[in-house]
Amino acid sequence: MTTNTDFTRTSSEEKNQLQLERLQSTLNRAYRNVPFHKKRFKEMGIDLSRIESLSDIAKLPFMKRQDISENYPYNLFAVPLRDIIRIHTAPGTTRNPTVSGYTPQDLSNWQAMLARALEACNVTAHDILQITLNPGLANWGRDYKHGAESLEASVIPHTPMSIEKRLMVLRDYKTSVLVSTPSAALQLADYVRKNEINTNTFELKTLILAGEAIDENDRQLLEKELHVRVWTHYGLSEVPGPAIAFECDAHEGLHINEDHFLPEIIDPATGRVLPNGQTGELVLTTLTTRAFPLIRFRTGDQARIIENSCPCGRTFGRIDWRGDRTDDLINIDGVKVHRKQIQFSIQTLLNLPSDASKFYIKKRDGKKYIEVWIPVNDAIFSDEIKDLEALILRAENNLLENIGIPVAIRLKEKNTI
Repeated sequence: MTTNTDFTRTSSEEKNQLQLERLQSTLNRAYRNVPFHKKRFKEMGIDLSRIESLSDIAKLPFMKRQDISENYPYNLFAVPLRDIIRIHTAPGTTRNPTVSGYTPQDLSNWQAMLARALEACNVTAHDILQITLNPGLANWGRDYKHGAESLEASVIPHTPMSIEKRLMVLRDYKTSVLVSTPSAALQLADYVRKNEINTNTFELKTLILAGEAIDENDRQLLEKELHVRVWTHYGLSEVPGPAIAFECDAHEGLHINEDHFLPEIIDPATGRVLPNGQTGELVLTTLTTRAFPLIRFRTGDQARIIENSCPCGRTFGRIDWRGDRTDDLINIDGVKVHRKQIQFSIQTLLNLPSDASKFYIKKRDGKKYIEVWIPVNDAIFSDEIKDLEALILRAENNLLENIGIPVAIRLKEKNTI
């Protein structure tokens, strides 16, 4: 099975008409079935029959991650639970995670988007695709697997492995396409260089990066060290799918799947919609999602819409995305976590005030992790070193479970924090 990529080259008039029809359908379904949206639309006096053009979306209120957490777990679903066949969770901004659900049609749409994005990277049925993502992006690994299989490519599914085992599989199984985060790919390139591994023994030709942006210097380093072409995908954890936007052969920005998402760029301070070409916060509205519609969702990602047409011939709009943010979320190997959530977890686990600890993003062997500094106090101090070690280990494991990121806790004298 292959995707119908012809739509990516349709005229602007046809694209805009389809987007408007799908937007109106999404808004009406959200109003009928989601009390959160109905209440807000009524409070603002919004008449959905007056949404007659795409620009009219600016009349609608924004959604934030906090809204998803506050409506935990199912209050934003637009279909009955019996119609949901998959449920995903991601770290939220409060003690509650964000929860999203998917109907069979939603999953079919995601599969088609992944296949479309992979086709743009020249992935075919002749490729062997290996998926290497961290545990916090396990859902994305599943999406890539289904998208590649729909192209009839051979897939080595996501499985946690040591770097030595990953390289063995890559070499022996003749992997031609590797899906990875930028951090993991740089770690791989560093290992190959330090161990003087001959990349001529690899069949690898395509490296697809998801979860984080990558700067041009690191992109060139990966292409040089691994002898590959690098492609970038953009996704969100709130609608688990790493192919909301994707690079084409031109590598001049990322094409947004505009038949499924309506993008806007706003001034993060005022909420005002900015003209194309100006950098601001990316706002997305789902156009085909049935179970979990997002209406003017503030992603927190800085981006700009590229004005000129793409040399590849696709008419889908493109964004320039560099990984900068407009909020307090931290992106670690593709997993976005809020500072408040880390602080809340530490406060709960160790009986500390939320402002007593400090945490830092660090790297060890090329992999990012969170190092938490906490003051030694009577609440956690124990004469038995084994008891203290056990307490720290439980806290580290709990943080890893809740936010999906490795954590190392360090005890420090209070005056050193």
